[in-house]
Amino acid sequence: MSGYALLARAWGAEVAGWDRVETPYLRNLAGVAVEISPEPPSPPDGWDAYVSTAFAARVDGRPRADLLAELVALRRSIVVAGAHGKTTTTAMIAFCLDRLGLEPAFLVGGDVPQLGGNARAGSGWLVVEGDESDRSVAALRPEIAVLLNVDLDHHATFVSRGELAAFFDEWLRDVPHVVRAEELEPATLDLAVLGEHNRRNAAAALAALELAGVPREDAEAAIVEFRGAGRRLEPKGEAGGVVVLDSYAHHPAELAADLAAIRDGGRLIALFQPHLYSRTLHLAHGFAEALAAADAACVTEIYAAREEPIPGVTGRLIVDELARRRPGMCIGWAPVLEDAASLVARWPRPGDTVLTLGAGDVERAAPLILEALA
Repeated sequence: MSGYALLARAWGAEVAGWDRVETPYLRNLAGVAVEISPEPPSPPDGWDAYVSTAFAARVDGRPRADLLAELVALRRSIVVAGAHGKTTTTAMIAFCLDRLGLEPAFLVGGDVPQLGGNARAGSGWLVVEGDESDRSVAALRPEIAVLLNVDLDHHATFVSRGELAAFFDEWLRDVPHVVRAEELEPATLDLAVLGEHNRRNAAAALAALELAGVPREDAEAAIVEFRGAGRRLEPKGEAGGVVVLDSYAHHPAELAADLAAIRDGGRLIALFQPHLYSRTLHLAHGFAEALAAADAACVTEIYAAREEPIPGVTGRLIVDELARRRPGMCIGWAPVLEDAASLVARWPRPGDTVLTLGAGDVERAAPLILEALA
């Protein structure tokens, strides 16, 4: 919502907002009045109130998708959708447009250090990360759409992969230009970001840029300079000869891709914080299969986010599945994140890599691990 506020204000609207807590994204909203309080204030008379999905059940107002749809309608737009890789691919496209002097506007679902944040109100193409978790991407009408992949990730929204595929097909039917990334060969460039999954992200970004009129040679020259988005295999530091990285990965396919990308000969130790009860219930086996590629793994309790607890569903489901999948593997179960960080910090030796994973607040673990290793 902070990105939406930034663009709306830059493009002529009077904007104010509310949040329960202070976040780093608010630093980009100079001149916007944002109230931080336990409960939301009433909006001024005559104002339109737009509400984040996270607060839809407790705050009156129109869904955030309505505001995003208005913003997309104001510019020639590129929207990136799919289960995995949205943030990185959106950032790649915006980065290339920026480096080529085409002054993009963008709304990315994560911080992009090389672009100075997660949003900007440029005068060129608007590049947007779409979201299927609440079906809000269906409200967007871009000139170019990128569908990276179709993988069931939001079990409270879609009952099957088939329903999700039909949802995307219906949305894309009215988009003039479509990139289906699963039909492309991975990029063969010498990228600054790791992993086969990022080669696929780059291929999709390059195809979208071509549709936007960017010469392929120019786009390729720019994209190799892209160094990634925040919490996407982000290096957090090194202590005692141990490298610590952090990732937003929260689906088995994403865990598997990240673990494969950083395997470099040393031992690989994973700390995973599950996200959402429904996802953990349906994908516990998949998470265990992905984590089995590590040399040691610790799992925390589920980061609850927007769901109510499901009886019997805890992070221990993944631990039990992993023990069955790899008997004898070094496995930790530490429900409290601080305890998990303390446990994991005892395992590595020089030359090892520690990777923290999850979409909750697991990023807090990396500094604790580094401090314990120092």
